[in-house]
Amino acid sequence: MIIYGRNPVREAIRGPRAVARVWATRNAAREPWLEGVRVTVTGAEEVERLAGSPSHQGMCAAVEAFRYAEQDTALGRPDPLIVVLDQVQDPQNLGAICRTAECAGAAAVVIPERRSAEVTPAVCKASAGAVEHLPVVRVRNLADFLHAARGAGVWCYGADARGQVGYDEVDYGGSVAVVLGGEGRGLRPRVAAACDALVAIPLRGRTDSLSVSAAAAIMLYAVDRRRRFSA
Repeated sequence: MIIYGRNPVREAIRGPRAVARVWATRNAAREPWLEGVRVTVTGAEEVERLAGSPSHQGMCAAVEAFRYAEQDTALGRPDPLIVVLDQVQDPQNLGAICRTAECAGAAAVVIPERRSAEVTPAVCKASAGAVEHLPVVRVRNLADFLHAARGAGVWCYGADARGQVGYDEVDYGGSVAVVLGGEGRGLRPRVAAACDALVAIPLRGRTDSLSVSAAAAIMLYAVDRRRRFSA
């Protein structure tokens, strides 16, 4: 896999994936965190050709394929905060959510195997390299995963406009999964039914929805705030 962008390459070097080779323009190769790393200095046109994108920021790297985590990774930690995404298909949204989830201390992001964005170079770029440090789990059936999570003591809260409880009215103590629906469709009925509760984020303006990445940020830091102030 060829990843591109300065943050993704830096985090790949810091993370567990093997980095086989780094290419950079002369200016990009001056980054201090590249000290000790073997870098092939080349032109911007060559970096763009290798990256397959003009958003390379003068740098790309060949890394081993992304390794998805096992389901037990999400459920095995004490009092985990898990992000569950129901068919989020835009790589930019998946990357942005992974970045927020990693910053908020989430244990894992869970995605379905079908009809979902995968961890691609574009997702690595949108996550600013956060996917190098955040377990991403792929499951065959999201509703089944939520049932298993509930059986393991995880409280599952789905973000949904139909929710009768405000997102900021929930305790969020213990093990928590925040469940968010895909672009345009929201939570599928079976996934919504597998949640313990549906919570709503109020909309004060004229638009009728938030982006899924914005909703994820609101929910994750609501959990973080409630946990910190109740500790």
